[in-house]
Amino acid sequence: MKKVRVGDEQVVPSKVLCVGRNYLDHIKELNNAIPDEMVVFNKPNSSITSQLKAFHQEPLHYEAEICFLVRNGQYHSVGLGLDLTKRGLQSKLKEKGLPWERAKSFDGSAVFSRFIPLNNIDLSHLQIELYINCVRVQCGTVPHMMYSPQTILDQLSSYTSLCDNDIVMTGTPKGVGEVHRGDVFLGRLKCGDTTLIEIEWLAS
Repeated sequence: MKKVRVGDEQVVPSKVLCVGRNYLDHIKELNNAIPDEMVVFNKPNSSITSQLKAFHQEPLHYEAEICFLVRNGQYHSVGLGLDLTKRGLQSKLKEKGLPWERAKSFDGSAVFSRFIPLNNIDLSHLQIELYINCVRVQCGTVPHMMYSPQTILDQLSSYTSLCDNDIVMTGTPKGVGEVHRGDVFLGRLKCGDTTLIEIEWLAS
């Protein structure tokens, strides 16, 4: 089973719950309709990785996201992640009105940093930044979300059991694009002006 790091321990999430279309600017950049309800899909444990790949049967696209780890039914820790997408396959599936799982839930499609406990962290001030080859390509904050982290947690809890160490990915801001082999990704999770996590991935 795949693991993620929380503080000094390694834990096994049973699943990753993902929110789609949670930033208006991202919805517009992909020419998607604004949903009437929260869009949710799952990734299995086998999707979890710390390695960034540029290709899996087709070129992959990155989506940087603020992520939370759940314990006792509440958010316990925060980190950042990349939701990797087979954009070509996803477009074909959407055109046919079919589910996205094949384009979203493949092995290695959920790339995570370490997670840190939410002690004294104000969720409303969280911000994610993603740089590729020293150029900032994505920046999003909790106030930019259509559905706040607590609203997401409440809605998920209304229909599924949230097991300890499950991960919630809260959606991506605008600026998504293709991963290229050799790209250097730098992700930052901030609370106000304070950097909580900084991580670098080299795309292979």
